[in-house]
Amino acid sequence: MINPAIKENNDMDISNGIKVLETEIKGLQALANSLDEDFTKAIETIDKMKNKRNGRLIIAGIGKSGHVAKKIAATLASTGTPSYFVHPGEASHGDLGMITENDIVIMLSNSGENSELSDLIAYTRRFNICLICITSNSNSTLAKHSDIKLVMPKMPEACPNQLAPTTSTTMMMALGDAIAISLLERMGLTSEDFKIFHPGGKLGQKLLKVSEIMLKDDALPIVSVDTTMDKAIIKMTEKNTGSLIIADDNNEIIGIITDGDLKRHMNNDLLQKKVSEIMSTNPKTISPDMLAVEALDIMLNKYKQPITSLIVAKNGKISGLLRIQECLTAGIA
Repeated sequence: MINPAIKENNDMDISNGIKVLETEIKGLQALANSLDEDFTKAIETIDKMKNKRNGRLIIAGIGKSGHVAKKIAATLASTGTPSYFVHPGEASHGDLGMITENDIVIMLSNSGENSELSDLIAYTRRFNICLICITSNSNSTLAKHSDIKLVMPKMPEACPNQLAPTTSTTMMMALGDAIAISLLERMGLTSEDFKIFHPGGKLGQKLLKVSEIMLKDDALPIVSVDTTMDKAIIKMTEKNTGSLIIADDNNEIIGIITDGDLKRHMNNDLLQKKVSEIMSTNPKTISPDMLAVEALDIMLNKYKQPITSLIVAKNGKISGLLRIQECLTAGIA
C-alpha cells in the first residue's frame, strides 16, 4: 500500500507540473495571436539580407535570454540562415569587430533594460546595423532603439514567485523557431538541402580536403608589409576573417596579424604603425591537400590555446585561409 504522504507529494508534483505547462501553453497561444506586420517585416528584412549573400544574422542575449539566443542561432544555422551567437559582454571587449554593416542583429531581453546590452545597441546605431529586438517591454531602452520590434505579450511566469524566467523564455524560444521556419519556407528548403547542414555520419564529409572549404582568392585578407595599420584594420573588417595575412609580391607569406596581436599592441599610435611592427612572423600553416578534419584537430588540440584559423600554403605561397567557421559550415566540427 502506498504511503499516503508519498501519494500526496506525487499528486502535488503532477499538479505543479500541469500548472507550469498550462501557464506556458497560454503564453504561446497569446504569442501566436500577437504576431503582426512587424513579424513579417523582420522576416522580409532577414530574407533580403540572405539573398544578397553578404551578411549574417547575429543573435545576442544575456542570462537565460542568452541561452535561448544560442539555441535560436543554432536552429537558424541548421535551416539555411547563416547565424551565430554573440555574447554582449564579450562584444564589449572586442567581439563587436565580428559584426559588420551587412549583418542583422536580433537581441533578446524580456525587460529590454539589461545594462550589458548597451554597448551592442550603441554599436548597431553608430554603424547603421539593423537591430531587431525580442522583448515584452515595448517602452524599454532596447525597444526604443530597435529598427524592428517583436514585442511578446506580458504573460505570467510559471514560477510561483514570478522570478524565474519560464513562460517568457519559452515564448522567446518559440518565436525563434517561428522565424527560422518562416525563412526556411521562403527559401523552399527541401529534405535534401537540409541534409547539407546535418552531414553527421557521412563519410564524404569526413574526407573533405582543406582546399574544398578554405577561403581563397578575393575572400582572403592580404596586405603588403608596408601597409599601415589604419588601412590594415579596414581590410580585416572588409574581409571579416578575424585575421590579416602579410605577403610579398610573389604571394609568399611574411606574417599574420590576429585579433590577439591587435589587443597586445593597442595604444594611441597603433593606426600609424606598419603591419611589420604588429605581425607575428612564421605563422602556422597547413597544406591544401590535408583533410579538413585533421586541420580542425590542429586548431583545437595542437597548441596550448585553441586557434580559430590557419593559413593554407603550398611551397611557401598562400593558397587560402581555413577558419573554424568553414569547418562548422561543412559539418565536420
